[in-house]
Amino acid sequence: IREAAFKRFDLSCMHIYHSTGIVKTGEICLFVFVSSPHRKEVFEALHEVVEEIKKQVPVFGKELFEDDSYQWKVNS
Repeated sequence: IREAAFKRFDLSCMHIYHSTGIVKTGEICLFVFVSSPHRKEVFEALHEVVEEIKKQVPVFGKELFEDDSYQWKVNS
């Protein structure tokens, strides 16, 4: 996904971080940093990268509730 974005857009730098393990409510679970000489390219690349991550990466989440019940979530 990252390499495809570099091929499509004029980017200077990109970092992608996705949390693993327990992520509490309000904590960062996905961080994408994009830089480019042109602002428009940054926004377009960022949007494309996040959408591709949601499509291609099998990210699972187990929502834990106060009553100790849980629900598995899968990105779609």
